[in-house]
Amino acid sequence: MVDTKSLDEFEIIAALLHDVQTSMHEVFTPRALRLTTVKLRNRYAREGKGLLTKTLPRLAKALDRALTGEVPLNSEGWRKLPNSKLPIFMGELFQRIFSHDGWLLPTPCVTSVKHLRSLFLVFYKYELPYETDQEQEVLEKFERTDRELERYNHVCTNYSTCDTTSPRCAKCSSSFKGEQSNGRTKEIVREAKRLLWSVFGLFDERDIYPKHGPGSVSTKETGPGKYKWSKISPRILETYPLDEFFFVSLGHVADRYQEMQSLELLESSAKVVLVPKDSRGPRLISEEPLDFQWIQQGLGRAIVTHVERHPLTRHNVHFTDQRPNQLGALLGSSPVEFFYSEKTGKYIPCKLNHGRYVTLDLKEASDRISIGLVDLLFPDPLKRALMNCRSLSTVLPNGKVIKLNKFAPMGSALCFPTLALSVWAILTAAAPDADTRESILVYGDDVIVKSEFSEHAIEQLESFGLLVNRDKSCTKGFFRESCGEDSFRGETVTPVRIRTPWSSAHRPSVYASWIAYANSFHARQYHTTYSLIANRLHAVYGAIPSQDMCLTCPSLVEVPEELCPKTKRLNRSLQRLQFKVWDLKTPRLQFEMDGWSKLLRYFCESVQRPKSQAGNVLADAGTLGPGWLPSGNTGSMFSASSYTKRDTSILVRVWRSEDRHQPIKAVVNRPSVSANEYVRSRWR
Repeated sequence: MVDTKSLDEFEIIAALLHDVQTSMHEVFTPRALRLTTVKLRNRYAREGKGLLTKTLPRLAKALDRALTGEVPLNSEGWRKLPNSKLPIFMGELFQRIFSHDGWLLPTPCVTSVKHLRSLFLVFYKYELPYETDQEQEVLEKFERTDRELERYNHVCTNYSTCDTTSPRCAKCSSSFKGEQSNGRTKEIVREAKRLLWSVFGLFDERDIYPKHGPGSVSTKETGPGKYKWSKISPRILETYPLDEFFFVSLGHVADRYQEMQSLELLESSAKVVLVPKDSRGPRLISEEPLDFQWIQQGLGRAIVTHVERHPLTRHNVHFTDQRPNQLGALLGSSPVEFFYSEKTGKYIPCKLNHGRYVTLDLKEASDRISIGLVDLLFPDPLKRALMNCRSLSTVLPNGKVIKLNKFAPMGSALCFPTLALSVWAILTAAAPDADTRESILVYGDDVIVKSEFSEHAIEQLESFGLLVNRDKSCTKGFFRESCGEDSFRGETVTPVRIRTPWSSAHRPSVYASWIAYANSFHARQYHTTYSLIANRLHAVYGAIPSQDMCLTCPSLVEVPEELCPKTKRLNRSLQRLQFKVWDLKTPRLQFEMDGWSKLLRYFCESVQRPKSQAGNVLADAGTLGPGWLPSGNTGSMFSASSYTKRDTSILVRVWRSEDRHQPIKAVVNRPSVSANEYVRSRWR
């Protein structure tokens, strides 16, 4: 008997093949579908899940590289068609994209590209256990990268102390090859410094909200213990005094005076931890000490807010919105350029586009911003604050302590802002004209520049210690990838990537994730795959609402009437019909906290600063005027003594009413659209 509650990974592949055959039945015939499914099943029996997580993604990467038109398709490991370099596997679709010698056709089939990438990459980021030897590789790479930055620290130090008016300065003449290159680099350094000074000229690094982050800290405090200080770095206190930024008021200081006598002024090290990522290996992050994390979170949020509002950076540097980079990737891949017609209110194709915008991906980006680069580029007041709240060293899992040459590893709240701003400043300073400067888009390690500027941009970034991942950067042809948007010839070819493994047990992560996967497949017209997942979800969880019911809970796009929730009631208070459905809930944990700790947490996490207020971020409670209001919905009370923990959500049966006044935030990927349709719908 077939288990209707289980779901094997190959069933997803078989369903996708069926959807491809339905979409391209004239090319990919039913006979080809049967043969392909049997051959792939036999190979899956031999290789196991490695076929889905390694072998097929490797073929997808070869496909992406060949789409640039610079290299032919490399289908090593797959049997070839007669007198051809194309694989027999899915050869019907490959022949619509490439000639028999493996080179890209003048007008390749975009639909075939979309189907192949959806099939090859669906399990690329599947969260399976990794080999233990991969942990050592990640740690060795971390140490090796940090050692490499020592040279760039020396180079940047020479540039910061050299005579910037002379192209023959002895201190930095050996840093770069050639006097002309050296002189040009000096000009870029001067301009990059000027740009960051202009951005942060009126920025007050002390006007921040300190805040604890959601993650663990290297000093092991948890919950309410994070609001009692036992040791603080003296460097932090140079910029952020103890009574102003670690206590609510002078009354708080007086009440804690006895505890302050035992306060230790000493440096604490960060701690490197490895967290599960997927079958490709673990992710390395840094746990910061408690005192550093407190200030980093506040300063990081202040920088992000300031940069996204400043006239020089608000259109080029983004931290909270990926859409500009996604749009840049979509338009950069289009063979046609568009202009906006005010008369018709539409984007109209105007001329051919030969890859005007390219996408660059930085490798090991968070680990390659050196101390010297931050010291070289950032203005003095902000630079002093940045340096005073960074960890000087970190402890590896084996107990080894290393002094950090990088500014901050991943895990610090300042890592992302300093990376993006350094990249923007260098590229903007190196840009030859205003149009090139305005075309630069930076979202962390995802960068978009004009195609004619790409080689120079790569050269300049790497000269300062950054490393461009040329395999993931898209500088040729019509394939672009940035911030999760994969585009080819003006159309989205982003695949659905399944991360969470299926389970027949009731698990909140499986329920929410697989509903999102099913909806994403439906949006891409993969209806067989959608039906397969939806049927297995119904077998495990019973009735699941459909999106047209407008319930504020995870919902499928389409549900047969007999499988929709039947248990309902009329809520007379709300005058609405309610249904009993599955939903996710995170239990709140109550802690015993003293009054001062509660007040400190309330001011830092629940209260917004009025625009007119400056100075002491934690002013005396008696001086707070009506400008201090709870953030968000004032009707929901903030509890300073309750917490929620990560990964503790539970699946519960609750009553949910329809909400037709607010759009349902369905967790689905945007369906495939053309560049013109996307621009019209999102960027009027």
